[in-house]
Amino acid sequence: MDLTRLPLFRLLSARMAWLSQRQEVLAQNVANADTPGFKPSDLAPMDFRGALRTVSAIVPVRTNPMHIGVSLRAQGPFAVVPDRRAQESPDGNAVDLEEQMVKMAQTQADYQLVTNLYRKQVGLIKAALGHGGS
Repeated sequence: MDLTRLPLFRLLSARMAWLSQRQEVLAQNVANADTPGFKPSDLAPMDFRGALRTVSAIVPVRTNPMHIGVSLRAQGPFAVVPDRRAQESPDGNAVDLEEQMVKMAQTQADYQLVTNLYRKQVGLIKAALGHGGS
């Protein structure tokens, strides 16, 4: 069974991808905490309504070659944006290690929550199919 055909699993997968990319961006910020002139960045917040519309949208299908084709815009990587709230140190670096570590911990907790939801949904599907859930 292809779970990516189910909207809930596509949404959970998109959230996990966003959280993974955010963790990478935050790790870069921490790695450059002593780099003069470095400005921290973060991902643009994930638009839940937009993601929900994307995964639950009806996909148009061309039933006749004479019909006008429809293309759906592909989702690319998530947008990385500069962190404008950061205060610069005298050397121009604006990384606040405590803030970055809090963001990383929250991202990790969110990722764990999403993976638990994913696992529970798979268990429910297995139980519904008679394969036993865990």
